[in-house]
Amino acid sequence: MSQSALPADFRRDEGLPRPQLGGVERIVVHSRVVACDGGDGPLGHPRVWLRIVGAQHFCPYCSRLYVLDPAAGADDAH
Repeated sequence: MSQSALPADFRRDEGLPRPQLGGVERIVVHSRVVACDGGDGPLGHPRVWLRIVGAQHFCPYCSRLYVLDPAAGADDAH
């Protein structure tokens, strides 16, 4: 009988190192409505308009984090 090289429950990954991805790009803004196009070049995406309801909002395309400046007024929007 051959013995498997995989542990009994090979789907569990506790204790295994995880790949380190680049940090989230955090952008402080002064308006509750912002446009995101993912930046120039091949990593960009179609321009989307995002409304920051609370204190921050992630772009659904590129995961940039838009953080509303605490000094911005409650009605700062265009």
